[in-house]
Amino acid sequence: MNKTILGPQEAIQGVKDNMTLMFGGFGLCGIPENCIAALSKSGIKNLSCISNNAGVDQFGLGLLLQNKQIKKMTSSYVGENEEFERQMLSGELEVELIPQGSLAERCRAGGAGIPAFFTPAGFGTEVALGKEVREFNGKMHILESWLIADFAFVKAWKGDTDGNLIYKGTARNFNPLMAMAGKITVAEVEELVPAGSLDPNQIHTPGIFIQRIFQGTDYEKRIENRTIRTI
Repeated sequence: MNKTILGPQEAIQGVKDNMTLMFGGFGLCGIPENCIAALSKSGIKNLSCISNNAGVDQFGLGLLLQNKQIKKMTSSYVGENEEFERQMLSGELEVELIPQGSLAERCRAGGAGIPAFFTPAGFGTEVALGKEVREFNGKMHILESWLIADFAFVKAWKGDTDGNLIYKGTARNFNPLMAMAGKITVAEVEELVPAGSLDPNQIHTPGIFIQRIFQGTDYEKRIENRTIRTI
């Protein structure tokens, strides 16, 4: 089945106000830049967004925050975005902060059809407030629920027309997990090849999880903080 679409405008068709969206990526690495840019121009609002990171000011999910298109942000790290901080402290933005491993597992559980699981991460902290607690092997665990989304937007290095994906380096982070957890998953790739061109042993996300795929353009691949040393 050829799942190729023309570009980001077609990729976001069907996204409406008040939907829950997932965005792959780790910080600014491996984020679906083209889809985020299209959403930022769409006027769609009141979105609940699930992403490891909230982007930075004027880039990544920072574009949606700047336009006040996000009503709730579910993340594990948000320290590089001043507009996010302002909206959170002013009460304009609802925020759910989750330990990074728990966020990853909640996305994976959503894709695997597992509605809940127990984890020790967060026990004894605010993360555990209101959640069921049980003891396993002498250690306390809290009950966490799966995360699923109306749309999941992911970014891969290479993909084929059937939707099979290969990620590169650090971009193989939240992308494979979120690709499984969207009712509709859209993949943007740096290189789109014909079906059968990819080595099956190298595929990270099978095409069965992908409904739409397109070749993106003009990737900025911005670095949040560049650390160098003098010689």
